[in-house]
Parts: sequence; C-alpha cells; structure tokens
Amino acid sequence: MEWYVKVLKQYAVFQGRARRKEYWMFVLISAIISIVLSIIENLIGLSQILSTIYTLIVLLPSLGVGARRLHDTGRSGWWLLISFIPVIGTIILLVFLCQDSHPDNQYGSNPKGQTNILI
Repeated sequence: MEWYVKVLKQYAVFQGRARRKEYWMFVLISAIISIVLSIIENLIGLSQILSTIYTLIVLLPSLGVGARRLHDTGRSGWWLLISFIPVIGTIILLVFLCQDSHPDNQYGSNPKGQTNILI
C-alpha cells in the first residue's frame, strides 16, 4: 500500500525514475479499487459515477508514474503516447514497462539502490 500512497504523493512529478515494483503495485491497487467501485455501483444502481470520479482522480498520478517508469528504462515519458496506436502500441508500451531498470542514466540514479520507500 505504501507504493500506492507514494505515487499519489508524487501525483504531478514527471521527473525522476520509478521502479517496476512501484509502477505495478500502483496499477494493481488501482485495478482492485476500480473493481470494488464497479461492484458497489452495480449493487447500489449508480451509473459509473464513482468509477469515473476515481479515474479522474488517478489520471495525473498514473501518467506521472508511467513517465517515471519509462525514465527508469532509459526512455522519454513521451513514449506513453505510443499507446494510442491500436494493439501494437499497447503491446510495445507493455514491453517497455516490464523491462528492468537501467543503470544510472540522464533521468537520475538507479532507484533500486535506494532503501527509503516514502518521501
């Protein structure tokens, strides 16, 4: 849960690097929250109001952690835009996001060596 909170605290930070664990834990917890909200909406009879609000709340943090994750692999955050290419772009972006960290690069030092989780 601390990885999710860390990303929310850095909601508008597009500089630096994010480890794979930070990115994928954020994605996992966001997906779980979205599923729970959808179930609640179906039980109450709401028409995706909660899901839409949650999506808007985590949009900027999602873009920020995605850009930082791409920085960790040695790529620019602008590579997030490749996901607009149907199917192929999403597959390429998924491969980039799954790759291991590169050693120190122009975006900063390797975050794997850092022991502090919360900033």
